[in-house]
Amino acid sequence: MFMKKGRLSDCANCRFAPQEKICMNPKGKGARGCPTLTEKSLTGQVKRKYRQASVREFARQASIQEGECYAERDKKPYVMHTTKPRIQEIGEFARKMAYHRLGLVFCVGLSKEAMIVNQMLTSQGFETVSIACKVGSVPKEEIGVKDSEKIYIGEYESMCNPILQAAIVNEAKTDFNILLGLCVGHDSLFFKYAEAPTTVLAVKDRVTGHNPLAPLYLSGNYYSWLKEP
Repeated sequence: MFMKKGRLSDCANCRFAPQEKICMNPKGKGARGCPTLTEKSLTGQVKRKYRQASVREFARQASIQEGECYAERDKKPYVMHTTKPRIQEIGEFARKMAYHRLGLVFCVGLSKEAMIVNQMLTSQGFETVSIACKVGSVPKEEIGVKDSEKIYIGEYESMCNPILQAAIVNEAKTDFNILLGLCVGHDSLFFKYAEAPTTVLAVKDRVTGHNPLAPLYLSGNYYSWLKEP
């Protein structure tokens, strides 16, 4: 299931307004490389995957959850009115799927936040399995990190251990995992090795208080250098 050579998807450069896009309006248009127009065969293959009962139900509940995050949808003309923060969405979706045991996989830099999230989840009746990133206390030298490459040069420093985090939630047979603040790359390893479905509550961004979109919103001035070669 690979896209045909020479037809790389380029949705990020589509200039059509949302109501004009072929992916959102059957009578709409698509820009060059639009996968809705060029990948009809692949779309058909993927649609068959949604016929699997477990996949279909997961996708169905996710779409229902999406809709429930907007208020007064029955009003015409409809004005978009959002109502739910992501932490609320996660709890509601987990209940829709009848999940009970949740994995809370977090960075030690967000330990306080993890404690709050854990309290919220357990108060809603979920059982949690929480694992910090430094679990196992494996020194960074074991993966070839030099002393000069550490955060604290000249001191002992444990590596982040997302594969062990995944192994622990796998062993606990969590129904659903929640990532909180794992570093770039470490989160990727967790996704690769975790067996249960995983969602992200927040990602690591040390500069912006874990709001990684801030530099994008400021890319016209303070962060304009990020668009330079």
